[in-house]
Amino acid sequence: MNPTTPDGRYFVVKGQLWRCSNPSLNEDVRQLLVNDLMAARREVKAAKASDHHELLSAARAKVQKAKVALGERGPVWWDDGSPDLNRCQVTNTPYVDWYLSLQR
Repeated sequence: MNPTTPDGRYFVVKGQLWRCSNPSLNEDVRQLLVNDLMAARREVKAAKASDHHELLSAARAKVQKAKVALGERGPVWWDDGSPDLNRCQVTNTPYVDWYLSLQR
């Protein structure tokens, strides 16, 4: 399982931070958005296989829309003014000490 930062904002994969979904989303809404995201990812796969550039572009737009709705992209879902560190190497962020403590 990928570790999640103590504040619940990110999870770490291969040393890189990835923004978590907004925890204040209603579970039913979150599940619908996850279903939309998975369907859009399947559309991306199919469009790549068919080498259809317009379908690929449309499918990627659906992925983006779902990720923004989940809070994983777009404006951050927290309101304390902390910057968005999505896709940053954890060792270059304020989470470095926490991350290194996991490896001890």
